[in-house]
Amino acid sequence: MADFPRPLVGTEADTFRRRRRGRNLAIVLVLAGLSVLFYAITIVKLVQH
Repeated sequence: MADFPRPLVGTEADTFRRRRRGRNLAIVLVLAGLSVLFYAITIVKLVQH
């Protein structure tokens, strides 16, 4: 049979949620930065022509 991970309790669950929130925030910031970069590159290329 498959071994399922034990459920997180107390401070373990809080730590897990905090780390997940931090990773999600980092991903959002990277995606937003890339979006701004692509937008800026597009504007610069349009203005040059």
